Amino acid sequence: MTTTTGFEVRRVGGRIGAEIVGVDLAAGVEPAIVTEINAALVEHKVLFFREQNLDDDGQTRFASLFGELTGAHPTVPSVDGQPNVLAVNGDEGTRANRWHTDVTFVRTPPKASTLRALVVPPYGGNTLVANAVAAYNDLPAPLRAFADTLWAVHTNDYDYADPPANDVAAERRRVFTSRKYRTAHPVVRVHPESGERGLFIGGFAQRIVGLGATESHDILRLLQSYVTRPENVARWRWSPGDLIFFDNRSTQHYAPDDYGDLPRLLHRVTLAGDVPVGVDGRTSYVIEGDEAEHYTRT
Repeated sequence: MTTTTGFEVRRVGGRIGAEIVGVDLAAGVEPAIVTEINAALVEHKVLFFREQNLDDDGQTRFASLFGELTGAHPTVPSVDGQPNVLAVNGDEGTRANRWHTDVTFVRTPPKASTLRALVVPPYGGNTLVANAVAAYNDLPAPLRAFADTLWAVHTNDYDYADPPANDVAAERRRVFTSRKYRTAHPVVRVHPESGERGLFIGGFAQRIVGLGATESHDILRLLQSYVTRPENVARWRWSPGDLIFFDNRSTQHYAPDDYGDLPRLLHRVTLAGDVPVGVDGRTSYVIEGDEAEHYTRT
């Protein structure tokens, strides 16, 4: 599809993902193009830009066109001199190889995230992004109605590797949990721009409100299985300079640990989001920790 401003939106999957062709992010993006890119983001959930000539400042400028930026992370330090940039480093034992939505353990998770490839392995190291709206629509009607009523507790008080695989992973866990957060979010979130309903769960969702650990695990596992169905997933094979832009309100993502001891380095810049709203109009609430203003607004 060619847009009114001249660039192309090429779908990469039947349910999720589009490549943006004909936009040079380093050259600056006109307001009309920003509007159309945002509309494409809401529709396709994740956008892919090949071989963009951006540095950290350029990535930050691009992301800021779509809203206010967050800090790099609530607990993990930023790249030196770049308070909005988080290094996503593929060191052994610190790889985020679980499905998750970014920073859902705070009350106002990011609106969207940009990821830019600096170093990529010659094989493996792809990023997978899943459509949580399509997953919700796939649920049988009785299960959809049940999910509409549920709330889940999201927390950072666990890590992707448990127990830590090595000293590096142990230190990462210590930093990651240096401030502890627990927040209750609706399991079904209403998207603030499209009005679509999507499953808002992922790796930080650890417990269903009002239920025990066993029941919570079984329900979350069942719902998560719909998110990660192959037809709901787009896979991106990175080249240096590529940038992806995903809607954190309607997706999950995953980086398979399939590249051995090869280096992999991405930089992430995220946009500040709003408080999730459930089907009944209720909003998310903090159980433990602060409102994370130091992270949400910069």
